[in-house]
Amino acid sequence: MSLLRITEIFHSLQGESNTVGLPTVFIRLTGCPLRCVYCDTAYAFTGGKKIEIDAVIAQAEQYGTQYITVTGGEPLAQPACLELMTKLLDKGYCVSLETSGALDVSAVDQRVVKVMDLKTPSSGELSKNLYQNIEYLTQKDQLKFVIGNDEDYDWSKTILTEYDLPNRCQILFSPVMGQQNPTELAEKILKDRLPVRFQLQLHKILWDDAQGK
Repeated sequence: MSLLRITEIFHSLQGESNTVGLPTVFIRLTGCPLRCVYCDTAYAFTGGKKIEIDAVIAQAEQYGTQYITVTGGEPLAQPACLELMTKLLDKGYCVSLETSGALDVSAVDQRVVKVMDLKTPSSGELSKNLYQNIEYLTQKDQLKFVIGNDEDYDWSKTILTEYDLPNRCQILFSPVMGQQNPTELAEKILKDRLPVRFQLQLHKILWDDAQGK
């Protein structure tokens, strides 16, 4: 019997990634080894409720949506997360994983769409980046850079080139809300002709809510 510590399971519109706007069930696992300065889900660091994987899936099935996002916290901090995702895939769901990139993704089912961060300097967790994870990204996966200032932007551009990221996976640049002016970031991307997708967090625009509810 596999258990997961769950903070919440809810139905909303996807606020980020290349499926933005699509009705999605979010399964938010509890716990995270990182403490990013701009984190908007610190409520998921602790607490939660232990639930059997089959019961988690049963809750997700209530909403009748094709898309399921496993998020956190940091989902991979709980090893049983791997079993959850595989079981969801076997049931025919489109499953994405939101992960910090600080934990090994090599064991993640290859059918999962990985939406992985690389932590920028302003996050305060730059040293936690596990760059070996880049090897496991494919064209269906997405690598996200959360941009808080000019230093973050310049660092991200360097990483794009150093790891030839545009030829490996999809790239997302997202401004830190309230810190990085989104229009300025968009204009920089256009000026530098970067092959990246600019994104805003739709759920915050619609509901001013980090949870997307």
